[in-house]
Amino acid sequence: MKLKNVLIVVNDIERSKRFYHDLFGLDTVLDNDGNMILTEGLVLQERKYWEQFLGQQIVSKNNHCELYFEEPDVEAFVEKLERLYPETEFVNPLMTHSWGQCVVRFYDPDGNLIEVGSPFLNP
Repeated sequence: MKLKNVLIVVNDIERSKRFYHDLFGLDTVLDNDGNMILTEGLVLQERKYWEQFLGQQIVSKNNHCELYFEEPDVEAFVEKLERLYPETEFVNPLMTHSWGQCVVRFYDPDGNLIEVGSPFLNP
């Protein structure tokens, strides 16, 4: 068995598609009207469909999980994020952990938590 996809709930699938393409270079693999698979295995599911499936409301910014991306030049990524999406809500600003990894955490437009970090360094 292997993990194939990770699904996140979004309010506006077209807005989210642009966001993930603009910042992470993810492209559409399959578009099934309210359920979109992007490259790297990320699935966008429109909120209204997900709430119908579950029979309950979605809690935005629940901080129960995060999408993690690695980027060698995190500083340049943060500049790009601030330029393209100035309304972004940061959880923590660009910081360097004691082990040397540079990271930033923020919410996507729908309150899904994202971390972008420099690649881990092997001692």
